Amino acid sequence: MNKYPALDTRAYLAYGTVCIVWGSTYLAIRIGVSDLPPALFAGVRFILAGLIMLAFVYFSKHKLPGTARDLRVTAIVGLFLLFGGNGLVVWSEQYMPSGITALIISTTPLFVAILDCLVPGGTLLNFKGWAGLILGFSGVGVLALPGSALEEINPQGLAGILAASFLWAAGSVYSARNPVSGSMLAASALQSLVAGLALTLTGILAGETASFDLTPRGAGAMLYLVFAGSILGYSCFLYILKAMPPAIAMTYSYVNPVVAVVLGWLVLGESVTLRQVLAAFVILAGVMLVQSSRFIPARAPVIARNKEAGS
Repeated sequence: MNKYPALDTRAYLAYGTVCIVWGSTYLAIRIGVSDLPPALFAGVRFILAGLIMLAFVYFSKHKLPGTARDLRVTAIVGLFLLFGGNGLVVWSEQYMPSGITALIISTTPLFVAILDCLVPGGTLLNFKGWAGLILGFSGVGVLALPGSALEEINPQGLAGILAASFLWAAGSVYSARNPVSGSMLAASALQSLVAGLALTLTGILAGETASFDLTPRGAGAMLYLVFAGSILGYSCFLYILKAMPPAIAMTYSYVNPVVAVVLGWLVLGESVTLRQVLAAFVILAGVMLVQSSRFIPARAPVIARNKEAGS
């Protein structure tokens, strides 16, 4: 029996919102860091979003993580995903176009697959999955290799985005292996607050307060990220997870880079070359292969194998 109801207009609207809004956040970040220092820009955004979500959690009586262990795991996930992952995206977009940033960030599932192979009790990729990894990272090479017409690939920006993808993948793998009590919305609110405080402290220690001048454009980008990116986008994401099979719901990740490239071209005049289009197809094809491949259960952890051998 199918546990998912027939898709209605609300499900399609929520899915479309996630595709467009989360794709547009790269443009908003690029605009924001043009006027505001990166760590404080991201930090204030996450503190505001976290406080608003936490207020909603309180008044709607969502369950909060209930133990010290749950709070610790939630904080660690927030530091990996938002402080490390999103924070590096914001920092890197000082040097990189928003569309190319989104294309490279779409490699995150590739890092997830690699890490999942390495952790004890994880899973091994089959041939199709390894082929997807090679194909996906080859797409990054298409963008980054010298001799192209692209003049927008900044080495430190590229390194920052790849590091962001890795940290987001690490946080995702850690989160999947360390479930916590409480609602997803409550956990997201706490993760936003932890990351926001860490980013704000980083910005203060880096001396960003002297250059933090909240211009109308910077404030607009920040408010868009708070209300559209963090609140509206995440609420719609939770809805489609309930309304759609995960395999369908997660296809938004293939649409986000396309939206980001188109918006960067339309709004900021970012270049769209044939090489970028080719790289996008190669990266997304690799990601699709990895995500659609069958996984082989990994061998049990060493302790478990020894126990079995000695029984």
